[in-house]
Amino acid sequence: MDEAIEGIIREDHGVGRCSWYGGLADYRRYHDEEWGRPVADDRRLFEKICLEGFQSGLSWLTILRKRENFRSAFAGFDFHRVAAFDETDVERLVLDAGIIRHRGKIVSTINNARRAVELVAERGSLAAYFWSFEPDEAERPARMDLATLRVNPTSPTSVRLSKDLKKRGWTFVGPTTIYAFMQAMGLVNDHLDGCHCRPVIEDLRRDFKRP
Repeated sequence: MDEAIEGIIREDHGVGRCSWYGGLADYRRYHDEEWGRPVADDRRLFEKICLEGFQSGLSWLTILRKRENFRSAFAGFDFHRVAAFDETDVERLVLDAGIIRHRGKIVSTINNARRAVELVAERGSLAAYFWSFEPDEAERPARMDLATLRVNPTSPTSVRLSKDLKKRGWTFVGPTTIYAFMQAMGLVNDHLDGCHCRPVIEDLRRDFKRP
């Protein structure tokens, strides 16, 4: 039997997975089918950065299990539509038990939608903007193990991107939130060594056409 690797769960005939998914079926699907796969779709990028903001202070699993409710509440994260939300929409959302009823985060999502519209007008797409911050290989650790992941909740690039977004008026976009966004959207591959998804993501990133 293979030597145990810290941070890796082995199941399904020895298939290794990052242990953060906790053996939960819905979290495993997210780990296997979404997390770390490179994304160039503007609506998905906007959705993720907003949901990472809602996740602040909570677990991602909590947000994941409410994701469909969030999509319904925020017009499928069509940021052009969300940018038109007004105070009536804020009050509606504050009363929506299907989402996280945090007024500040709701207002932030509407604000960020307006900033996203501005950014697309300037850069052509959110994807073109975000992928321009893809970190150089020299910034990346030589080995991605649990110890490395634990001591790197941010990165130099996530700090730069966070600062740039804040200058543009975005909110709830601190460096830790932005690094989680980068991990999920495939700007980096933080599946651990020993996880069966790591080489899959490497192949997808290699073949991915940067916007």
